[in-house]
Order: sequence, then structure tokens, then C-alpha cells
Amino acid sequence: MPRPTSRPRPQPPKSPPTEPVAAQDPAASQGRVPAAPGEPVLVVGLGNPGPEYAETRHNLGFRVVDLLAGRMGARFSAHKTGTEIAEGRRSGRRVILAKPRSYVNLSGAAVAGVLRYFSLPVDSLVVVHDELDLPFGVVRLKRGGGEGGHNGLRSVSASLGTKDYFRTRFGIGRPPGRMDPADYVLRRFSAAERRELDVGVELSADAVEILLDEGLEQAQNRFHPING
Repeated sequence: MPRPTSRPRPQPPKSPPTEPVAAQDPAASQGRVPAAPGEPVLVVGLGNPGPEYAETRHNLGFRVVDLLAGRMGARFSAHKTGTEIAEGRRSGRRVILAKPRSYVNLSGAAVAGVLRYFSLPVDSLVVVHDELDLPFGVVRLKRGGGEGGHNGLRSVSASLGTKDYFRTRFGIGRPPGRMDPADYVLRRFSAAERRELDVGVELSADAVEILLDEGLEQAQNRFHPING
């Protein structure tokens, strides 16, 4: 679906907010989210608000956190941080799910705001997003590293002042031919992709849950071999 011409393409924030986010827990180890058992975690799905974007590739993060909310019996509602928030529990741990109401490229301020509101450190954060550099349906997890040209991640990193947060990445593949990636991520899935989409969303939600329950290394060992 072509990008609406009435709306300018959002740009990532030029500078991080002056109010700092809580520092990481120095006791963090073995990729657990967060380091201390029983402490709350924040899972943010990236996407664009509005029904015109709901079926596009860039909204995979929203799809995954919607599924996670359904599994926990939680419902999203508007929150003062500029997000939609749903809360539930998993394995005795409080899980906060968030969907920024800003465009993907401006997600950082909302993510930082949620962390501050709930007094959470950066190492309690998991961001779920679409990934151009992975084939469609491939799920990968990591902590830190580059943003792979994803302007939503750039915005989050700029607002937090660090790249050292957890990511669950859902592959969408590279655009065909000379198509601009910015156009590609705002298009709907192909017919072939739609047949596999629900399976991929389920797999991504499973990966987030194992990340929360068992830590990064175990989640990587479990899910990275699935697609090679």
C-alpha cells in the first residue's frame, strides 16, 4: 500500500531526552530479562498507529504483543505515556506490554517514557520489531548491536542513550528490485507471506516468552536453529 501523501515521513529524534532512564542493573547476567527474578519486564512492539497500517510489514511488533496480551488475558488501553499498555503475569513475573501511539520512527520518546513511569531499568526492556535483514518468517533474538537501518530502533537507542536492550526480530526480507525499503515496510504482505504470517507471529511470541522465562542464551538456542 503506497505511503499516504498527506503525511510526511516521520524522522527519528535528533537528540535523547534530558531526563535519564534508570541505569542497568550491574548484576545482569546470562541474558536474563531482567536480572533479578520476579522483577517486572517491559515488552514493546513497534508499529504505526491507525487501521491503514495494521496489515503492513512495519506493524509486526504490534501483532506479536497483541498475541502476547491475548495469551495473558490482558487488554490494551490508552496510557499517559503516549502508548497503549496491557499488563499481565507470566511465571510469577509482572509483564508490561506497550504499543507506542507515535509513528515507528518516533517510538523512542514513548519507550523511554514508559520505562521512567514504571521505574524500570533498560535491561528490563524487550523491543519486538520487523527486520529487513532476515528472510521472511525467521525469528532471531539479541541484546544490543546495530539497528540494521531500522529507524524505530534508532529512535529508541537515541532516546535511551544506549543500544544495550533486548530485541526480538521478525524477518520480512529485503524489498524486490529497486523498491525503497521505506515503501516496502509500509506495504501489505504478499499472498504467500500471508499464508505463513500467523505461524511466524506465534513463533515470535513464543520466543519472547522463552526469553523472559529462561534468558537470552536459552531462547537463542531454542529458536535460532529453526530457520537455519
